[in-house]
Amino acid sequence: MPTNLSTVDRVVNKLSFEETEIIRRRAEAFLRTAKYLLENQEWDLSVFNLEQYCQLILKYKLLVKAGSYPRTHSLRGLIRELAKTSPKLLSLIKDEDKLHYVARLEEAYLTSRYIPYAYEEKEAQSLFKFVMEVFKPLIDEIQ
Repeated sequence: MPTNLSTVDRVVNKLSFEETEIIRRRAEAFLRTAKYLLENQEWDLSVFNLEQYCQLILKYKLLVKAGSYPRTHSLRGLIRELAKTSPKLLSLIKDEDKLHYVARLEEAYLTSRYIPYAYEEKEAQSLFKFVMEVFKPLIDEIQ
């Protein structure tokens, strides 16, 4: 039975677009939730949601720019991959101060699941500020 390739291509393209939009919406929801949790003094969960925002927005941008993303939770790995098309992002891992924040966010993924670590208000506030003032503006520049 012959296959209509243009129909198959349209379905694949539609699924890719839908996946991309789901990831973008989830990323934005994680960021809104992080802010809400911060305002309600839930430091641990706020930091976890910040990490999830960063991870998903990087994957979203990779889908848009490259058509796929590596199946990893490593923010540094995702940043390196996206930096292949947007070299300015390398500052997030080459600048020691920025790398510190990225590494702390990466740790949040692991500690939220496996290690009984409690974030303090100052840590959560600092990470939120970094995401909003440094990370997000760099990511938003990527078209």
